Amino acid sequence: MNRIKRLSSADVAFNTALNQLLSFDSAQNITVDKTVADILIDIQKCGDEALLRYTRFFDHLNVISVSELELPRERLQQALDELPAIQRKALKQAVARVRAYHKKQSLQSWSYTESDGTVLGQKITPLNRVGLYVPGGKASYPSSVLMNAIPAKVAGVSELIMVVPTPDGKQNDLVLAAALVCGVDRVFTIGGAQAIGALAYGTETIPRVDKIVGPGNAYVAAAKRQVFGVVGIDMIAGPSEILVICDGMTDPNWIAMDLFSQAEHDELAQAILLSPDAAFIDAVAASINQRLEAMPRRAIISASLENRSALIQVQNLDEACIIANHIAPEHLELSVKQPEKWVKKIKNAGAIFLGQYTSEALGDYCAGPNHVLPTSGTARFSSPLGVYDFQKRSSLIQVSKKGAKKLGKIASILAYGEGLHAHAMSAEYRYKKSKKL
Repeated sequence: MNRIKRLSSADVAFNTALNQLLSFDSAQNITVDKTVADILIDIQKCGDEALLRYTRFFDHLNVISVSELELPRERLQQALDELPAIQRKALKQAVARVRAYHKKQSLQSWSYTESDGTVLGQKITPLNRVGLYVPGGKASYPSSVLMNAIPAKVAGVSELIMVVPTPDGKQNDLVLAAALVCGVDRVFTIGGAQAIGALAYGTETIPRVDKIVGPGNAYVAAAKRQVFGVVGIDMIAGPSEILVICDGMTDPNWIAMDLFSQAEHDELAQAILLSPDAAFIDAVAASINQRLEAMPRRAIISASLENRSALIQVQNLDEACIIANHIAPEHLELSVKQPEKWVKKIKNAGAIFLGQYTSEALGDYCAGPNHVLPTSGTARFSSPLGVYDFQKRSSLIQVSKKGAKKLGKIASILAYGEGLHAHAMSAEYRYKKSKKL
């Protein structure tokens, strides 16, 4: 049984078939957008009162004040203490690795002095307050806490506020433990568009933040899109993607499971293999058919493989790299000999995993680099989430008396050319005697 499409770059219609495979209808849902807009307006107008109404309705939490939805530090410590020892150890190891990696990204302020004494530079300032949305309910992702909270704290963010829905009061201890270990300052058990609104606009209890990060469902994504401009956001992420380039020398069972690892996220997730070895592609297809039925999330994996995924035979690895740059995948595995040679040909990818032992799953949890990555081809112009996303850059300009004459002449000529006389005269006043208007 064919669980996944087979394509060949040698086919005349290959480019058309590939583009059809990559096409994804990311059009906004009008109904979702209208619902979210109404919720956001309500939060703006009514603050805590509206937030309580939505929390009671959606999460079935019978509370009389928003302050009841904030978890005390003791609850987070309890969650950490009650984790199985093996989970607690793995969590702390992952946190240490992710923190060590992101410390390498820290930007520093800098300046230089020109010969006339003019000083130019750049001042780096961390954001003051950031909101972190963490999914709850059906899906709970402690790894999302790590990947969003750690770079924020490394950047120097003063206050990190986490919101996480807890339908019917069900709390995930691993998520709460991760919040404690990562240095989250406050945790509120709220979710949905109403949580995004509360973070963006502020309420009587929840302070307004400068930026909102973290994944969520369609309503959360729509809310982030609508509040952008009032606050900053990380990105609007599409379905997860993996592209594997393999020379045929890796165990086909490993590659099949790597494809599964992204396909199990979502029916719309995309998993693609590029290989010049037809026999190897056959072996991967056989492994997919053999192993799928045993997967707990087989229905989701099956839908992803059948609708949005493919095994593609290419002429050679050079062509595979060209196709990879066209796709610009979220995750790219270079499961080849001498991956350091082939990575030089890759221009567009969110994260690149080099060598047959580097599974994408390691990047999701504990390798160190961030797993919040550009999707849907946006790796052509976007980058992984990092420390720099939680820092602002301000330009520094201190012009000396001598510099004011030199720069003033340049500025006034250009300003007059643009018809902006006040600009020109503002520059001239620094080195000429004041003129009467």
